Amino acid sequence: MNTVYHAVALFLLLTIGGGLVRIWRGPTAADRLLAIQLFGTTGTAILILLSLAVDNQAYQNVALIFALLAGILGVVFTRYAQPASSSTHNDEEESHDLG
Repeated sequence: MNTVYHAVALFLLLTIGGGLVRIWRGPTAADRLLAIQLFGTTGTAILILLSLAVDNQAYQNVALIFALLAGILGVVFTRYAQPASSSTHNDEEESHDLG
């Protein structure tokens, strides 16, 4: 059964290679965001498969932390990838509300 876990983990690692191509070529920021999310979910799956293959619970803990960080990275990317004009407009509205 360990061979199956290793084979599936290797296949998932190859899909990360496809994600690298999508990050490099784009063409849009949304494509890059989805590829980054692919890294998070695929990396989590690889770590869980390796945890099962070598019977080590520590890999599962790392996988859970990796999944949380991937979700946070997606939120940060969408927050700071917005055009500068829309964030400047929102800041001006907030300053008028305060003063």
